[in-house]
Amino acid sequence: MPKKPAEHNQTEPETTDADALPPLDDAGQVADAQGADALQEPVLSDRRWQQLKNRLSGSKFRSRFQLRGKELDYLRQKGMPTITRHARDFVLSRLSVIDPDKDGKQTPMRGHPVFIAQHATATCCRGCIAKWHHIPTARPLTDQEQAYLVDVIRRWIEEQAKDSE
Repeated sequence: MPKKPAEHNQTEPETTDADALPPLDDAGQVADAQGADALQEPVLSDRRWQQLKNRLSGSKFRSRFQLRGKELDYLRQKGMPTITRHARDFVLSRLSVIDPDKDGKQTPMRGHPVFIAQHATATCCRGCIAKWHHIPTARPLTDQEQAYLVDVIRRWIEEQAKDSE
């Protein structure tokens, strides 16, 4: 597994199998208990989103991120469709390949709502994606996995925007 930045190792509790979200199969669907056939549910159902949020809230590092000031202003100025396009572009250009350049350090800690959301949702590097979302690092991300990650980021940003009103 790739090295993670020091702040990840020092501040995040280790996850156990009991904490884990169900893994995704090759089609990006939640696999059943035996890992065989996919269950019939969207890639990021409301239930799966709530499970992920509950797990992330147990991380001191992840739960400290919030949209504030300039990031909220930028979000309001550009709107969610533009921010979602930015998320899609960042996921594609920075995370979709097997071994991204500067993995573990490629996502800034501030400056754009998507960057904040990526750290808050553990979609900031392939190591965190593997640990928190159970998407392997040894292959490129599928289109379905990229869509899932963008949806995670989008949902977090939408909730932050709503909470700031």
